[in-house]
Amino acid sequence: MANHKSALKRIRSNETKRLRNRYQHKTTRNAIKKLRESEKKEAETLFPTVVSMLDKLAKNNVIHKNKAANLKSQLAKHVAAL
Repeated sequence: MANHKSALKRIRSNETKRLRNRYQHKTTRNAIKKLRESEKKEAETLFPTVVSMLDKLAKNNVIHKNKAANLKSQLAKHVAAL
């Protein structure tokens, strides 16, 4: 158990950040699944929001920037092929 006040605060803030990261990551994964299952029109409107979500996750190091780039590329290819 932590002995310093700052360490206790760090534990609390880490837990808050962990929960926020989990929520955002799961929400993005659900959005990707929804985009993959949707029709052309809906997929084209969803695509920019999903790309934005991926960029935010990569910026905050929740996912690696290359993973975000690969996902965006795959999704763009998928939307174009519909």
